[in-house]
Amino acid sequence: MSALEQSLLAISERVDRLLDLCRSLQEENRSLRNSQEQLANERAQLIARNEQARSRVEAMIMRLKSLEQNQA
Repeated sequence: MSALEQSLLAISERVDRLLDLCRSLQEENRSLRNSQEQLANERAQLIARNEQARSRVEAMIMRLKSLEQNQA
């Protein structure tokens, strides 16, 4: 095998490794984007649930104040 053929083979192997790395990074990127989207959805749900709980607590406080005023 000539030096040129060895050089071309080495380059070809490096290109194959780079392609594998690119595919791996693309898959990892896709997975990270999915995770980020899921976390954003979970965060939105938690914010909504927190707002609902806050509203219910405020409503209870208003009812308690109303009962307190009616008894006084």
